[in-house]
Amino acid sequence: MKLGNTAIRIIVSVIAIPALLLMAYFGGVYFLSFVLIITGISFYEYAVMAKKKNANANVYPGLISVIILILNQYSGFFSQYHFLIIVFLILLIIELFRNYDSAILNLGSTLLGIFYFGLFGSALVGIREFYPVTTGLYINGAYLIITVFAAIWICDSAAFFGGTALGKHKLFLRVSPKKSWEGAIFGFVFALLTMISAKYLVLDFLTIKDVIIIGFIIGTFGQIGDLVESLMKRDAGVKDSSNLIPGHGGIFDRFDSLLFSSPIIYLYLTYLG
Repeated sequence: MKLGNTAIRIIVSVIAIPALLLMAYFGGVYFLSFVLIITGISFYEYAVMAKKKNANANVYPGLISVIILILNQYSGFFSQYHFLIIVFLILLIIELFRNYDSAILNLGSTLLGIFYFGLFGSALVGIREFYPVTTGLYINGAYLIITVFAAIWICDSAAFFGGTALGKHKLFLRVSPKKSWEGAIFGFVFALLTMISAKYLVLDFLTIKDVIIIGFIIGTFGQIGDLVESLMKRDAGVKDSSNLIPGHGGIFDRFDSLLFSSPIIYLYLTYLG
């Protein structure tokens, strides 16, 4: 008996979501490992897409840079800024010895991947580790990141079903012809409602202003992140970033909204929260 695409998607979700939530709950090396896996694979998927545009990203130095940036966010051994300067210098020197057509395309694609997956993945770790173990509030980071996951998933689902039922006005025809303003509004509203509801369930340590702003970030920038990845895929001429996850596409496809909204949430918590 051959399973349909919807059945495969449901089976994968039933297995993957509890595992993800457990890693988020326990945090530490468990969540760090999760972030390293999704960013590392996403970087590789992105590099394969870039190659379709004749941009030969420097995969191994890029992957190593992404991993070090995320590990350093967790450990805080050195300045991310200083590390990026060193990486840039090394990539420029390496490109002298690479036998590919366009150095500009190669360097640009490599640096975009490092910034996108290295820095955005670092922000994701930063959110989970925002409340240090030493303060006795470490569990708050678990509740926060799990709620962010939930808000993104609910936002995506609401946008899909709302757009399917009521969508008439195209949101961004050049990038994603199926998405509508109606769907985007549904997604935004439900992301906001999810965060506000969570305030009274598990996020009592945040103010109502905090949850509204984080809901706003997820409802807007989370959906923009999905459009940004769609722009990359359309430019590369592919439907999915890969076929790694049965019924779901690639890792980048599944975590585009999370990666894109994470740095904005982290910056808000750090400087304005």
